[in-house]
Amino acid sequence: MPESLKNKTVKGVGWSFVDNIANSGITFLVGLVLARLLTPAEYGIMAMITIFIAISTSIVDSGFSNALIRKQDAGRVDYSTVFFFNLGVSAVLYAVLYVGAPGIAVFFKEPLLRDVMRVIGWVLIINALAIIPRTLFVKAVNFKTQTKVSLIASLSSGAVGIGMALGGMGVWSLVGQQLSRQLMNTVFLWVYGKWRPSLEFSVRSFKELFGFGSKLLLSGLLSTVFQEIYALVIGRFYTSAQLGQYTRAQQFNTIFSSNLTAVVQRVSYPVLSCIQDEPARLKEAYRRVIKVTMLVTFACMLGLAAVAKPLIVLLIGEKWLPAVGFLQIMCFYGMLYPLHSLNLNMLQVKGRSDLFLRLEVVKKIIAVGPLMLGVFVSIKWMLAGSVVTSFVAYFLNSYYSADLVDYPTREQITDWLPTFLVSLLVSAAMWSLSLTALPYPLLLPLQCVAGLALAILIYERLRLPEYMEVRQLALSAFRRLGGRKRA
Repeated sequence: MPESLKNKTVKGVGWSFVDNIANSGITFLVGLVLARLLTPAEYGIMAMITIFIAISTSIVDSGFSNALIRKQDAGRVDYSTVFFFNLGVSAVLYAVLYVGAPGIAVFFKEPLLRDVMRVIGWVLIINALAIIPRTLFVKAVNFKTQTKVSLIASLSSGAVGIGMALGGMGVWSLVGQQLSRQLMNTVFLWVYGKWRPSLEFSVRSFKELFGFGSKLLLSGLLSTVFQEIYALVIGRFYTSAQLGQYTRAQQFNTIFSSNLTAVVQRVSYPVLSCIQDEPARLKEAYRRVIKVTMLVTFACMLGLAAVAKPLIVLLIGEKWLPAVGFLQIMCFYGMLYPLHSLNLNMLQVKGRSDLFLRLEVVKKIIAVGPLMLGVFVSIKWMLAGSVVTSFVAYFLNSYYSADLVDYPTREQITDWLPTFLVSLLVSAAMWSLSLTALPYPLLLPLQCVAGLALAILIYERLRLPEYMEVRQLALSAFRRLGGRKRA
């Protein structure tokens, strides 16, 4: 990989990671405070409407942002066309949710949902205003500016949410936090961005972009529905408190799985798109991204499963103990999220959104099985079934992306299997410490220190290229940080 592209990728990954820490990490820390002030049932009420907001958000974007990133010569008319389409669709969908709110409340047998839905629905229009400014920053692999925006939005919305919770506003504190975060994010993307829409709408541009984006829209809708449908099943067939336990476990899982996936997806897609017509460079860059990403992912996710119980009890209290079992199972399918993302990214880079869509349809048919376990057996069995379907989905994704970049599934597995085995061994050692009678305030740091020390010891002996690269990046970051402090 040429130095310029490597530097661009490294900087993009670094700032994107910081951006996710600012946006999700700070929000997570705020969530720890809110979890002590609110009840599982109040979290459950908010989770009941998540699927409707998530589906509507996918429709608003309609795959246009990825289509614009991939299009090398996208111009002013293209961006303005997509902007006005996004804004119009968001207004229509808000009207639909407003009218449908009473029916949603009846479905979940939760009257408060009507008013909550009608207020939180404004987030669709707010987000639509931010799509093009964000897309332009992503296309330029400029995550530094997005990091500043996320930091401002996360801190200010956290203050709003905690203030409302202390005021006894219950579930409305979660609504206020989410709305204020998206509003601040949108405002500052416009403040820092130079782009402004022109009063233009090109039917030709719309058709061209929609030809690629429509298949990603349908794929995204399928993916979103099946990501959020677990909450719908739990909300309909179990209690709001059980749904609250599930959502807290999911939020802990998201800190690593979804954020690592988001970082990889946001950076790898525009970078790999730049070399889509150079097969040798594309494969080499792709392999390096997979190997480095999965080293970090396996370590984080399996380590999280090992420390789940003391972590949850110490951070948010014993009332959230049922979330521990959920989280441990989630870690085993969450660790594959970046692999899914990278293989699907390759289909987009190569312009195969049609194959992307067909794959999503097949995988979602397979995913019906775990949902039935949730309806007729239990939540834990539903999550365990998802672990199985996640592995099946990986083999499908990697099988179809292999031909596009000459990187077969067997070769992929050979590349990431050593780091998986190391992380499995380390996490087993960490978990074994929980069999002692140590109090949680001592157990948790002991598990983390022992796990880190054992992992470094093993990797220093193996000297895997991906470990050496992560090690070099970490040392460089520490040196830069040390240099700034001395200055």
